[in-house]
Amino acid sequence: MTGFLTLEGKRALITSGTRGAGAATVALFRELGAHVLTAARSRSDTLSEAMFVAADLTTTEGCATLTAAVHERLGGVDVVVHMLGGSSAPAGGFAALGDADWAKELDLNLMAAVRLDRELVPAMVEQGRGVVIHVTSIQRELPLPEATTAYAAAKAALSTYSKSLSKEVSPKGVRVVRVSPGWIETEASVRLAERLAKDAGTDYEGGKRIIMNSLGGIPIGRPSTPEEVANLIAFLASDRAATITGAEYVIDGGTVPTV
Repeated sequence: MTGFLTLEGKRALITSGTRGAGAATVALFRELGAHVLTAARSRSDTLSEAMFVAADLTTTEGCATLTAAVHERLGGVDVVVHMLGGSSAPAGGFAALGDADWAKELDLNLMAAVRLDRELVPAMVEQGRGVVIHVTSIQRELPLPEATTAYAAAKAALSTYSKSLSKEVSPKGVRVVRVSPGWIETEASVRLAERLAKDAGTDYEGGKRIIMNSLGGIPIGRPSTPEEVANLIAFLASDRAATITGAEYVIDGGTVPTV
């Protein structure tokens, strides 16, 4: 079976696994043989009770709840995939962002990963193996100042933190890598494209073009699918990527126009 990618027997925690790329990653990891636990604020109907934890990971209490569940249900962890992220900050540029907006973006896009790593990575180091995958964003390089300044800054901080963590724990057997998506055609982005299309008096494809134009264009002419992002994450989590650590893999259809 050396011709096939496998995660057989690996114990995996995937945050925010109920929708979008997170849900696609959960599904693929299970298909490849991993024992998966995921968490979000509310459970999807497609997930069993045994593989889901209801927790607000923007809080220290929520991260502690999930950590306890990892030990209780999985008996430890071999792979942690930090999918959690997003932005609810108001539009209006930097001046519209108050301290509460900044704190919210940082807790969601940076501190949840920091807190969970602090609880889970030491056991990986002790067992001499493990993989941590931080999902960042191309906006750390290509921020959209009208509405996502705080999100982009938080993801940039996550990327720097991830690199530092990799330098510390890779010599101890724990790989740390980053996946940096561009626009992913999730349920939320479909709703956004539909709303933009309605406002502009065009169809869904026209709404997608509005989004792509706001990003400066996507050379392949479309966003990534959740499944395509999941494919990259699964490869990086697998033993086939055994010498990959400290690196960031961009999956954006060519959106970022620089080297």
